[in-house]
This record gives sequence, C-alpha cells and structure tokens, in this order.
Amino acid sequence: MGEFTVRDVPRLGKRLFRLGLSGSFELGEAGYREALERFQYVFWSPRMKGLTRALRGALVRDRERYAVSAGPLLGYFPGAARRAAEGALRTLGVEYLDVFQLYWLGRMSAFTGAIQEELAKLREEGKIRAAGVSIHDRVRAGKLAEDSILDLLMIRYNAAHTGAEQEIFPYIARRRPAVVAYTATAWRRLLRAPAGWKGRVPTAGDCYRFCLASPHVDVVLSGPRSVAELRENLAALEKGPLSPEEILFLREFGRAVHG
Repeated sequence: MGEFTVRDVPRLGKRLFRLGLSGSFELGEAGYREALERFQYVFWSPRMKGLTRALRGALVRDRERYAVSAGPLLGYFPGAARRAAEGALRTLGVEYLDVFQLYWLGRMSAFTGAIQEELAKLREEGKIRAAGVSIHDRVRAGKLAEDSILDLLMIRYNAAHTGAEQEIFPYIARRRPAVVAYTATAWRRLLRAPAGWKGRVPTAGDCYRFCLASPHVDVVLSGPRSVAELRENLAALEKGPLSPEEILFLREFGRAVHG
C-alpha cells in the first residue's frame, strides 16, 4: 500500500506522494492549505492566486517536503524562459524550483538548441533542479525520454488514451526521466457513460488509481474543483491498487469512451 501511494523519484531527489496537485480550478486559500497537508508535487503558475498564497506559506514551513513545478506561458525563446523561472522564484520566495518545464511542446514552446542551453544553465546555477516538458506527441516524447537533457515528461495518460504504453513507456528505461501523468479523467469524459453503455461508470478515484497502476508513472495530477472532490480523491487512494478485474473494466470503459 505504501509503495502505491508514495514513491522515490530519483530525478527530483525526493520521496513523493503520488497524487499531485494542480491549481487549475480555484479552491481558495483554505482549500489549498488543506490540500498541501497531503500533496507534495504541485503544478503551479502565478495566475493561481489562492494556491500561490497557500504554497508560499507551506514552502516557508518545509521547503524540502514539496516538489514545485512551474514554467513559462510561452517557451520559444531563452530570455522568456529565464524571466519566467526567476519570476517564479521571486513570487514563491524560494531559491530553486524542483521542476521547470516547457508547456505543450510543439505548440506553446519549442525545444531549440538555445532553449536547451538555457535550461541547462538554469540547472547548473541551481535555480532549477529538473528540466521538463509537457507534450502530446507521444512518438516525440518517446525519443526525448530515451535521449535528451530532460529530467521529466508530463504526458496525457488515462484509460481512454493508453498510447503511452507503446510509444513512451518502453523508452524510459535508459535514462529514467520522471513521468507525470495528467488528464486522468480524460477531461471528465471518463466520469460519464458513453452512448450505449449500460454498466457502471468509474469515479475520479478509479481514474487516478488506473494511472498509478503503471510502474512507469511517478505522479498523476489531480485538479479538484471543490474541497469535497479533494477529499474524495485522497480517500480513493486509500483503497490501494486496482484489482485485475477493475483494470479490465477501466480499459473496456476507456475504449468505449475513446470510440
């Protein structure tokens, strides 16, 4: 049970609770303070005001407990990347970011030689500990996993989108970059029955447990919309790993959702 919910993540140098917190939906400062009592991996941006206030306080109390990820809104140029990293450090009042990542590689950012050099400099200067990207192109992600300067990949992975199992996961063994999964509920499509479906429907907790069933996934992001959802998601992990029957059910349901 412990190894299901907590894992050593060598690329980040920390032992982490495997459910990560995204501030995509505003919980309010009190809600985020409650969340940060359990969550350690935090996907953050300066626009997340409630999370920013709660996170600053948590980092003052125990900086080493948390793994904070941030990045530039647009990551095409080295100067913009550096300004975003240094701005995040000032906003959070910390000396380093655990992860600095380029978002949606190929659409909102570019992995040019100049950008790679800047990421390497930020890492050498101690301002970031790990360089990462979020990416939808699974074939490219597999190549980056096998051979690149990247320490972390943030990828789409859920019961309706399992392509990472063939196109990314087989390529991570050589360098062992950290893997963060997001869209665990397929933008909530996995929480409602597709046309013609007569059986039961998964919960969000089932979707997170599906992602964590993969030995290749270090952390799966959760973006609770309310404190009630936050508590439900945390309680679901206490159930431990999915049974083989539950995994088969989720794969069948995911295929139906994917169409």
